[in-house]
Amino acid sequence: MRSFDSPFLSQGERCAGTLMLPDTGDTSPVIVMAHGFGAIRAAGLPAFARRFVAEGYAVFLFDYRNFGDSEGMPRHWVSPRRHLSDWAAAVRHVRRLSCIDTTRVVLWGTSFSGGHVLETAANDHGIHAVIAQVPHVSGVASLRQVPARVTLRLAIAALLDQGGRLFDRPHYSPIVGRPGDAAALTSVECLEGYARLLPDGAHWENKVLSRIFLEVPLYSPARSACRIKAPTLIVAGRRDTVTPAVAAWRAATCIPDCEFHLIDGNHFELHLEDEGVCLQNIAIQIAFLNKHLGVDQCATQDTAAGHGSGKAIHEHE
Repeated sequence: MRSFDSPFLSQGERCAGTLMLPDTGDTSPVIVMAHGFGAIRAAGLPAFARRFVAEGYAVFLFDYRNFGDSEGMPRHWVSPRRHLSDWAAAVRHVRRLSCIDTTRVVLWGTSFSGGHVLETAANDHGIHAVIAQVPHVSGVASLRQVPARVTLRLAIAALLDQGGRLFDRPHYSPIVGRPGDAAALTSVECLEGYARLLPDGAHWENKVLSRIFLEVPLYSPARSACRIKAPTLIVAGRRDTVTPAVAAWRAATCIPDCEFHLIDGNHFELHLEDEGVCLQNIAIQIAFLNKHLGVDQCATQDTAAGHGSGKAIHEHE
C-alpha cells in the first residue's frame, strides 16, 4: 500500500487529504471518505480504508475545514452546508488526479457523513456508487432520540453561540457525554464508543460550536434520496440509539437502486474493527464494491448472487 498527502482547497481554505493506493500499479476506482459528527479522519477510518485498499481500491480520506489537519477558524465547526461544500471540493479534487480511475468515484460516509454522501450523490449524478453506514437521514428522527430537557439546554447553548458570533466569542458544547449531559451524543453507547474510535495521541477535542444544534433538526438528506442515481448501500445497526435504523430503512426505500442491510449492533460497534459486527459490516461493503466496480471478478460472482438492481433488504443476526 502507498500513501500520499493530497490536500485541496474548499472555499479558499486548505483541507487535509490522504490518498491511499494499492500496490497493483493499476488505475483503481477511488473511495472518498470523511467522518461523522465532530470526528477526524484518523478516528477509525484508516481501518476501513486499509481493508478497501487490500481489495484493490484507492481511498481518499479527508478532514473537513475547521477540523483535524485542515485549516479554518473557528475550530470545531460542524455545519451540513459547509461539510457538503467540502465533499463537493474533495470529489472535484480526486477527479483531477491522474493515478486513479476518475470515472469510478465512490462516496463513503458514516453517521453524519452518511447523510452527506446521500445528499452529495443526489446532486452529482457522476458518482458511481454510494456507501452510507449508520447514516443520519432525518433531523426529526435524530432529535427524537434526545430527551426534551437536553434538547432545551442545547437550544439555549445554540442561541448563546449565535449571539457570541457578533462579538467573536464562540460558545462550545461537548460532542459526546453521558446520558443527561448537554452534549450532542449522549445515549448509553456514545461515550465509550466514541473514545474507542480515537487513536492514541489523536489531536482531538471534545467540543463543537453550539450553533449546530439549530441546524441538525432541519437537515434531512432522506428528502433528496429519490434523486440518487448511483447504486447505494445503506448499513444500519439494529440497536443504534443515535441514528435509528427505521429512518435509514425509510430512506433506502426512496432510493431507486438501493441495498439495505440491518446488522445486530449499535452505532459504534459497526465502526470498531475489533467487534465482530464491524467485520461483518466490512464484508458486506466489500461485496457491494466488488459487485458494482468489478475489481475482483471472482468475488463479484460469489457475493453478488441474489443481489439484483432495485430494492434488496437483508437482516443479519
